[in-house]
Amino acid sequence: MARTPSNMLPLGTSAPDFKLSDTVTDEILSLENIKGKKGTVIMFICNHCPFVIHVNPEITKLARDYQSMDIGFIAISSNDIVNYPQDAPHLMKQKALEEGYPFPYLYDEMQEVAQAYDAACTPDFYLFDADLKLVYRGQLDDSRPGNGIPLTGSDLRNAIDALLKGEEISKNQKPSIGCNIKWIEK
Repeated sequence: MARTPSNMLPLGTSAPDFKLSDTVTDEILSLENIKGKKGTVIMFICNHCPFVIHVNPEITKLARDYQSMDIGFIAISSNDIVNYPQDAPHLMKQKALEEGYPFPYLYDEMQEVAQAYDAACTPDFYLFDADLKLVYRGQLDDSRPGNGIPLTGSDLRNAIDALLKGEEISKNQKPSIGCNIKWIEK
């Protein structure tokens, strides 16, 4: 397993807008239409990465815990599907249904959204405030496949809780670690 860290986009960055296809509904969705009222979590994930497979139960639980508090959740896969066919949109739909994702699972075919967010790995997590300014980027928690640390989502949960309470979010943020995004060879 390759271990690629997040690039750590600067805090305060405005969320780049996008319009992408939701693999479950086949609708074109924009950030503006699906953002949360109080904040939005954007996750770059994919189907086959062992790091994502490891966190799938927690990201589903996290979304269910916070969506009722006006925090939006959006998952995006930007992987090259020619060389990684297991990440194709029809299989993304299947994965979303199997996992019970309560959020849209969008396909970034041209990889422009991943580039705009400077995403590097799967999973890569971003939390934006109500004004779509970046307040957290980094890991879900310290759990990784095989390290024996329980999956809790504590780092991202603490950031969301602070955002909801109007408290300052710690600037001491650890990068996520995962598989590198599978870029299309040009």
